[in-house]
Amino acid sequence: MGILPPIWRLFCYKWRMLRSLKLLFVLALRSCCSRRDLLLENLALRQQLAVLKQKHPHPRFAAPNKLFWVILRRLWPGWKQALILVQPETVVRWHRAGFKLYWTWLSRHRNRAGRKCVSRELRELIFRMVAENPTWGAPRIHGELKMLGYDISERSVLRWMRKAPRSPEPAKRWAVFLSNHREAIAAMDFFTVPTLTFGVLYCFFVIAHDRRRILHCNVTKHPTSAWVVQQLREAFPYDTAPRYLIFDRGSLFNKEVIDTIKDFGIQPRRTSFRSPWQNGVAERWVGNCRRDLPDHVIVLNERHLKRLMDEYVRYYHDDRTLLGLEKQTPSGREVATDSDADSRVIAMPRLGGLHHRYDLAA
Repeated sequence: MGILPPIWRLFCYKWRMLRSLKLLFVLALRSCCSRRDLLLENLALRQQLAVLKQKHPHPRFAAPNKLFWVILRRLWPGWKQALILVQPETVVRWHRAGFKLYWTWLSRHRNRAGRKCVSRELRELIFRMVAENPTWGAPRIHGELKMLGYDISERSVLRWMRKAPRSPEPAKRWAVFLSNHREAIAAMDFFTVPTLTFGVLYCFFVIAHDRRRILHCNVTKHPTSAWVVQQLREAFPYDTAPRYLIFDRGSLFNKEVIDTIKDFGIQPRRTSFRSPWQNGVAERWVGNCRRDLPDHVIVLNERHLKRLMDEYVRYYHDDRTLLGLEKQTPSGREVATDSDADSRVIAMPRLGGLHHRYDLAA
């Protein structure tokens, strides 16, 4: 073919330009139409979702649906604007749950970090050393283990020493002592009672082990060792002191109180650290007293609590049956023997009606 003249070359160039412009125009028109259709379709879907939300406010999402929203949250910055059935916080919670599952799956075959686990044999050896050497502490036991070639820290030894099983022999000996000498044992203790004005009152009592009798009870706002000494003088007048007196390691039971106890001819017996069970009779009475009276009243002041405690001690001695006394009362309440199905029973209120005593009508 020959070379086209310049006029034809210019015509072909313009024709190609017009064709390209026509193609761009058609694409733009179709793009606008498709965007219009897309907006209408989006509006229609949102209207249907709104109706669905009214009928089912809390639909359940399966795991694939949750995964879809988690991925969409990572890819689309405007994901919150499209939420209708769920809240943004819910999607964030799903993401955190998926994060947890992901790292759990990754670390399922990895070794645990941190200190080495103490083997069962080493734990039993620590327990054995604790039982055979009650005066040894963690440094001494750790030194022995180090001499034996065990790789363990002193802190780990101390942690397992605290979990060592205790020998039941001391507890058995203490229980036998309490049982064999209950006629000659008394116990003393304090307990607190809150007041209407958010103050605290201290109730002191002395209880005998034989019949669970309250030998003395008093209330104060500011307890001191001198006040405790005076209460002991009132509790044991005229050579009525028991042979043993059990008490805990409270700061009020100091040397002055112990010397006074010894002057009465009483042998003091302090309980071990963190061992309230060694003064179980006193602790049991505190629990009974709280459940029977202070838990049901609002104490106004010291005088009010003193009156309530005096009434409760009378009720406790004369009317309240105790499991430790085979359902008897501390003062030995008489058991009715002539009751039958036709007997009329009368109720006598105690402590303002909180409790009652029942007797046969005359």
